[in-house]
Amino acid sequence: MIKPIAKIYTDFPEKFGIPRQSGMVEELEGKIVFSPEYRFPEAVRELDGFSHIWLIWQFSGCASYPFRPTVRPPRLGGNKRVGVFASRSPFRPNSLGLSCVRLKRVDLDCDEAPVLYVSGIDLMNETPIFDIKPYLPFADSKTDATPGYTAFTERYSVKVRYNEQVLADFPKDKLNALISLLENDPRPSYKARQQAEYAVSFAGYNIRFRARDGEIEIIRTEKNTEKGSLQNGTSD
Repeated sequence: MIKPIAKIYTDFPEKFGIPRQSGMVEELEGKIVFSPEYRFPEAVRELDGFSHIWLIWQFSGCASYPFRPTVRPPRLGGNKRVGVFASRSPFRPNSLGLSCVRLKRVDLDCDEAPVLYVSGIDLMNETPIFDIKPYLPFADSKTDATPGYTAFTERYSVKVRYNEQVLADFPKDKLNALISLLENDPRPSYKARQQAEYAVSFAGYNIRFRARDGEIEIIRTEKNTEKGSLQNGTSD
């Protein structure tokens, strides 16, 4: 049996809005805090020499879902089925995810050291981490790799509009990440051309936005009281 070695603390208290793959929004940051039994500085010795790391983690929000041999990837419109092992769907037999993230720094001086600070994340707050491995460019980057059916999926990129007054109280150091997140279009593909209002929870705020005519407009922000964000996350 395997067990988590750490948790990652991010600005996402829920699944909606999280990028579909790691590295798609580089501004999104996370903080990895090891469980007390694995807090040994020597366990991360030489890790700071790598620019990127692999995270093996649990889709904790989907861990209890029953196994199904096929899934419907949102980027295929939500109608076409593919084999679960030909997808990165969270609805998997062991609910394991894999992300490649940038390692920004290793903190060896804080109370919970070692703590890893990463960016380009695609994980919900307090996601359990099962393992960490260095990304090796000579082995992990395959220039002749083929994309399968994802070659035909559309990567949406939309224009984001907002009135500065709407975001007057939103943390300035999180603004670029929020805009990049919305430019990446968090809506399901089959709804991408519909006109509707949505809300995403990010960085301690509920951000309400309207999708219309291929654009996203931020219409309101409300501070929420969700427990455990990147700002206040601890290992407790």
